[in-house]
Amino acid sequence: MSNFPPDHAQRYLLAEEVHARPPEAIHSPARISYVAVLVGPEQREAELRHLAQLCQQRGVSPPADNASHFRAEIGPLRLKWERHGEFSGYTFSVAGADGAPFEAAAASLLPAGWLAAAPGQTIAAVQAELRSAPATAADSPPGAAALAKIFGSHTVVGARVAEGAAEVYTDFVVQPDGCTHVLVFDRGLGERQAGRMLQRLFEIEAYRMLALLALPIARRQAPRIAAIEGALATLTDGIARDEGDDEALLQELTRLAAEVESGIAASQFRFGACEAYHGLVTRRIAELREARLTGLQTIEEFMGRRLTPAVATCATVSQRLRGLAERVAQASALLSTRVDIARERQNQRLLASMDQRAKQQLRLQQTVEGLSVAAIVYYVAGLVGYAAKAARSAGLRVDTDLTVGVSIPLVAVLVLWAVRRARRHVASDTIVLD
Repeated sequence: MSNFPPDHAQRYLLAEEVHARPPEAIHSPARISYVAVLVGPEQREAELRHLAQLCQQRGVSPPADNASHFRAEIGPLRLKWERHGEFSGYTFSVAGADGAPFEAAAASLLPAGWLAAAPGQTIAAVQAELRSAPATAADSPPGAAALAKIFGSHTVVGARVAEGAAEVYTDFVVQPDGCTHVLVFDRGLGERQAGRMLQRLFEIEAYRMLALLALPIARRQAPRIAAIEGALATLTDGIARDEGDDEALLQELTRLAAEVESGIAASQFRFGACEAYHGLVTRRIAELREARLTGLQTIEEFMGRRLTPAVATCATVSQRLRGLAERVAQASALLSTRVDIARERQNQRLLASMDQRAKQQLRLQQTVEGLSVAAIVYYVAGLVGYAAKAARSAGLRVDTDLTVGVSIPLVAVLVLWAVRRARRHVASDTIVLD
């Protein structure tokens, strides 16, 4: 029984991760075929079923349903399958490498049509041969004529690797058989060491191709970015000169912003993947520990001259897109500020107009109030007159005209006092609400 606290649910899965996908132990001579296949999420189950079909044909236990890597012996052929983030790698190796280099591929021992029917799309394929170094070449690499017989007229790159334990030669060209050819001369490799070195070579080719998937996108985006930059420069100049209709300018900026965001959404994943894969290529090359062979470029030099500029192009386009998004946002903010200022001016003019109308309404109201006071006095004086007439009819000695005349100023004073009091009451209520 363990004396430790309870295990984390992912402890053993994470502990096994560093042991996943170990390299094959390969003894020279040997032929090895490697294929990297882009596989979509919807094709993962079909991929496992395809592997299981091969295993059933050859009487081998199939991979588990949730497997991410698998190994099997298919007769003389050793199969290794690995699942990565967006691709899967198939490695097929067979002992022996008789005849001329690359005359036969290890994958040719698979059932006819099985590999071609695998789900996904091939992004990289490598045919490698591991051979013992010729005794006559103990101190010097093959000459240009010997390499030309193997690789043709293409530029060959090569280096001593693993601190002189092997020599690697390739041209990184897809040959008529659909594969890139890699020739390795063994000068003292151990089986595990040979497997690790070949795995690095295969990963360099796969990650190189995966990194370059961003290059066509960058080439498509470049003219589009240039057009947007020109349109943005024209709009910004119009804003600076205070020319054009603000609403039309804002609509055009909104259109440019949407176009930039569309470009970012369509490309940023691939550009980010390009940077990550290029980093993996660089690390795998460093792990080879190359030493120069006379007259040949090393793999590091070749990638520095051929791959790095393409990756830099993708990085530049990505930076231009992000910078363009920031510039569009700044121009939009500037124009929005100008529109806000114009709106504030309109609001001030509107408030001034409203204030003028309020003053006019107040004058009109005061005029109406004067007429109202006169009307009320007239009405009340009439009532007083009727009351005086009624009193005189009742026998009282009342002078009707005098009574009405005396009541008029008194009624006028009372009405004015009542109106002013009501006005002060309304004014005090307005101040409290404010």
